[in-house]
Amino acid sequence: PAPAPPATAAREYTGDEIVVVGLAGRFPAAPDVATLWWNLCAGVDAIHDHTDAELTALGIGPRLLADPRHVRAAGRLDDVADFDADFFAFGAQEAARTDPQHRLFLETAWEALEDAGHDPSRFPGLVGVYAATSANRYFLFHLMDNPAVVGDVDPDDWEARLVGRQFTDHLPGQVAYRLGLTGPALAVQSACSSSLVAVCVAAQSLADYQCDIALAGGVNVTWPRYRHTPGGMASPDGRCRAFDEAANGSGFGSGVGVVALRRLADAQADGDRIYAVLPGWAVTNDGADRAGYAVPGPAGQAAAVAGALAAAEVAPGEVRLIEAHGSGTPLGDALEVAALHEVYGGAAPAESCALGSVKTNIGHLDAAAGIAGLIKAVLAVQHGVIPPNLHFTRPHPEIDLAGGPFYVPTKARDWPQVARRVAGVSSFGLGGTNAHVVVEQPPPVEPPDAPDAAAHLLPVSARTPVALRAALRRLRQHLAGASPALAEVAATLALGRRAFACRAAVVAADLADALAGLDDLLHTDARVAGPAGELRDLALDWVAGRDVDWAALHPEGGVRRTGLPTYPFERQRHWIDPPQKGAR
Repeated sequence: PAPAPPATAAREYTGDEIVVVGLAGRFPAAPDVATLWWNLCAGVDAIHDHTDAELTALGIGPRLLADPRHVRAAGRLDDVADFDADFFAFGAQEAARTDPQHRLFLETAWEALEDAGHDPSRFPGLVGVYAATSANRYFLFHLMDNPAVVGDVDPDDWEARLVGRQFTDHLPGQVAYRLGLTGPALAVQSACSSSLVAVCVAAQSLADYQCDIALAGGVNVTWPRYRHTPGGMASPDGRCRAFDEAANGSGFGSGVGVVALRRLADAQADGDRIYAVLPGWAVTNDGADRAGYAVPGPAGQAAAVAGALAAAEVAPGEVRLIEAHGSGTPLGDALEVAALHEVYGGAAPAESCALGSVKTNIGHLDAAAGIAGLIKAVLAVQHGVIPPNLHFTRPHPEIDLAGGPFYVPTKARDWPQVARRVAGVSSFGLGGTNAHVVVEQPPPVEPPDAPDAAAHLLPVSARTPVALRAALRRLRQHLAGASPALAEVAATLALGRRAFACRAAVVAADLADALAGLDDLLHTDARVAGPAGELRDLALDWVAGRDVDWAALHPEGGVRRTGLPTYPFERQRHWIDPPQKGAR
C-alpha cells in the first residue's frame, strides 16, 4: 500500500465517548473470541462441507439432498444442542423447547459481562440489553407439528401450537430476567444489519444516560437448507467471495456475538479494560431511491458512512480498515464500493485503506453478521493488525477499487504507523436499513494510583464442585500462559465475578505462588492455599460462605480489571429432534 497521509493528532477525550469493555462470542470453528481472532489472522476458511449422513441427521429430506442446486456447506456451530439449563434456572423440558438462539445469546451475554469484569448483581447502575435474532428455524423444522411437542393439539388451534416465549421480541426480556438486568431490554430487528443497529441503539442509550452498561449483539442458528439460484443470495459452494471476480453470493453460517459497552469516564473510574472506542455511529434507510425493495441504495449507505464519520470527528483519510458488509453478491458489492467512493473519493491516497469482510471466513450470519464484523474490527484496532480477506484474487469487473483508496488484503499485515488506529464497520439490511460504526484504538492506560500489595487473595467460585474444578483449571492455564498482573487478577475475581456456593481461594505474593496454590487446590481436597495471615483468614471466611468487603481490599482508584476465563458452563443436550416426515 501507498504511504499513509500525514498523521493526525491523537484524540482529546471528553469522557462521554462510548467504549467496548467486554467481548464474547461463538463462531464457526471458533468457540470463543480469541480463537476467532487467531482464525482471522491465519486466514482460516471456517465453512463446513456437510456429508449426506450429517445432512440427514439434521432432518434434511431426500428431495433437497438430491437437488443439484442444494448448498451443502455452511458455517456451523459445534454443540448447538447443548445448554447449561441449571445455571439459568431452566427446567429440562423448557430448555429443550427454547430457541437455541436464545440459549446461545444468554450464555454469551453472561460471558460478555464477565469479560468486562462486572457482576450485574453488584453493579450500582443500570444494565441494558439490545438483542437481535434471526428466524426461529428450530421452531419451524423441529417443533412445529412435531407430535413430541404439540401432542393432540387441535390443528386449527394455532395459538396452542406455538411454543411460548420463542419469538425475537422475547429474547431481551429473557436475558434481563435470567441475568437480573433492570435497564432497557429491547429487540432490534432490521434483517442483516440487526446486530450492528443494536450496537448503535445501545451506544445512543448510553450517551443519553438511559443505562450504565449496555449489552448489544445478535445471534443466528441456521442449517444448510439453501438452494443456489443465479443472482440469488446463496453461493453454490457456501463460500463468500466478497469483491472477487468469482463472487456469486454468500455462504451462510451460525454464530453469536455480544459486546459490553460503557461511557469512557465510567470505565476509567472503575479500572475497566478498554478494547476500543466507538466515537461515532449512524443508521439510515435507503428509502425509495433504489431499483427495488431488496436492492441496496448507494445514497443511503453513503449517508450512514458519512454520518458516522462526522459524529466521530474522523476524517476519511484517517481510516485504514473498512470492515464492509461484503455479502459476495456482485451487485451488492459493487453498490457498496460505489457508496464508499462517494465518501472517500480523493480523501486518501490509493491503496491506503483495507477493505475486508468477515463473511469470507465464517459466512453470512444474518442477524449476527454486523456484530461479527464489529468484533473483528475491535480486535484489529486493539492488536494493530489488519487480517486478510479470503477467496480474493482479482476484483470483480463491476467494482472500481482503483477509483478510491481501497485495496483488499490477502495476508495479515501490521497496521500502518499513524497517530491513532481507526476502522469503520458497515452492515446493511435487506429492506434498506444501513448501519456504520467507527472503531478507534483505546486511549493510553494510566498507571494505578495505589501501590501493589505484598500479597493478593484470588477467590474462585462456581455452582457445582465439577464447575469449580474446571474454573480453577482454566484460571491456572490462563495465568501460566498470559502472565497478567496479579493485582488485576485479584481485583477482577473479587469485584467482577458472581460469588457462588462452591468456593476456593488462593493467597499469593506473585504468579509463581498463585500457580503453586492452584496446583495445591487441584491436587488435594483443600479449598484454601497460601501462607498463614490475615488474607488467609479472610479466604477461609469467604470459602465458609461468609461475606467479604472486597471494596476494602480493592479501593476505588487502585482497581484495574483484566481479562480472565469466563464461567465453565456445564452444558448438556437439551434438544428435540425434527419429526420424520418422509420424502419431501
